[in-house]
Amino acid sequence: MSNRPVITVATANLHKLSELGTLFGPEWALLPAPPDTNFPPENGNSYLENALIKARAVAPHLNGWILGDDSGLEVDALGGLPGIISARFSGPEATSLENCHALLKELKGVENRSARFRSVLVLVEGGSGKLLATSEGVIEGRMTKGLLGEGGFGYDPLFIPEKYQVTFGILPASVKNAISHRARAVMDMIPKLKLLLGGVS
Repeated sequence: MSNRPVITVATANLHKLSELGTLFGPEWALLPAPPDTNFPPENGNSYLENALIKARAVAPHLNGWILGDDSGLEVDALGGLPGIISARFSGPEATSLENCHALLKELKGVENRSARFRSVLVLVEGGSGKLLATSEGVIEGRMTKGLLGEGGFGYDPLFIPEKYQVTFGILPASVKNAISHRARAVMDMIPKLKLLLGGVS
């Protein structure tokens, strides 16, 4: 597999890099962003804008393809929050556990627990930062009333995906990686990557 297409992932989150590597599979070589990458604040008004902010922070320093990702949890009873501020819901330096507890506090006594995870991917060209492709994935589900499971990361212990009875924090990684929002975004992106590869002379 020495001729695998190389994609640099614009993230400092090693959990996300590992998960994306698994989702893309052995046909693709995913590399981390350079360790000295200066990621600016994610102050966009949408997942797409935030994913582009990340990807374009890396693009000037590398050739080839750069993949940016932004994702979030949307809780209907909270008007779609935490949404694009999911990673910093309880503060700019918040841990996943702190965010989970803050969200549970907001949902105390709330009966409507419907929610969804959404992921948006962008592919930009190294150097220019030109946008080449976008994709999106969504998984519907519901919120628990407490932390359940220690697997996954982020809000996974609070989210029960549709058609299942346990959280992403309990479900095996193999199941999550088949149905998650990020898995669906990757499945939407791969045909676009292959089309771009086909267009290379």
